[in-house]
Amino acid sequence: MYYTGIDLHKFSSYLTTVDSSGNVVKQADIKNVDHNFVQYFSDLGNENITNVESTMTWYWLNDLLTSLNIPMVLAHAKFVKAIAYAKVKTDKVDSHTLAQLLRMDYIPVAHKISNDKRLLRDALRARLKIVQRHTSVTNSMQLLLAKYNFDSPTQLTGIPKFQYEQLTEVEVLLNEQMLDLEKQLYPFLIPNDDIQRLLWIPGIGKMNAFTILLEVDDINRFPDVRNFFSYCRLVPSARNSGGKSKQRSSKDGNKYLKVAFSDAAVHAVQYYPVIRKYQNSLLRKKNKQIAKTIIAKEIAEIVYHLLKDKTNFNNKFKGQELEHKKSLQWPRVANPCT
Repeated sequence: MYYTGIDLHKFSSYLTTVDSSGNVVKQADIKNVDHNFVQYFSDLGNENITNVESTMTWYWLNDLLTSLNIPMVLAHAKFVKAIAYAKVKTDKVDSHTLAQLLRMDYIPVAHKISNDKRLLRDALRARLKIVQRHTSVTNSMQLLLAKYNFDSPTQLTGIPKFQYEQLTEVEVLLNEQMLDLEKQLYPFLIPNDDIQRLLWIPGIGKMNAFTILLEVDDINRFPDVRNFFSYCRLVPSARNSGGKSKQRSSKDGNKYLKVAFSDAAVHAVQYYPVIRKYQNSLLRKKNKQIAKTIIAKEIAEIVYHLLKDKTNFNNKFKGQELEHKKSLQWPRVANPCT
């Protein structure tokens, strides 16, 4: 068996292959052209396994190696760095390190999203960037009015008026792009059974449902709900040493799921009296941010079991029947509770 570490860059890659004893059998610095990789591995025979760090450019390489029947392990970049710290860091050293870690089965594996959801997830993340730019533009428009203590853009004159009109054009364009991208996702996601189940959960609308389904990918990769909480950044990280214990917000996990469940918690409190009452009980002992996270965690637990067991939402929150119930209208195409 040969083990190949690939230090992947935008235009080129450095490959190091070792045998079962850890001896280097081949190394090469090649351009990222398909036939270069085909030639490299054709000289080694069929018994190969490769790995590459989880950068943003691994898709094409994974597809190429799959077509060659060569397994590729996706390595978690942050954890590899922690395991394999080195004073000397070059492409050659990095690829050799990856190869040796792969041989010893020390690679911290990152999840490879399924091909059928990959493009949809990336499109949804692109939409989020448009939303962020849209928010930035609208904030700039409000700030421009505040500079002159005006309530309406009709009060602006001269250069400030021209500046506001430009911002308005950008805002309209971004809003159109955001809606157009959403509509491109509808045919692929609205009919999905899991999406339809998610849409009945308090606080979860179509975009949050899309985010949860695509970012989770396969719920079965989480052995239990606690692993799911951790991945969604809904539990703090612990720092215990010398009898002292500290907790802080974790940056490990999926930031998109953190946003989705936090947003769901806000809307659930707004529209469901039972959940609002539960929040008020939390606020007697917790601050507002912690209370929101606890509610987000409760919603995440509902989502976990719903996706895991393929069951429909029973319209209960912490064992209590919810007075409010979502109506049967698009994008909810069926009522699973009847």
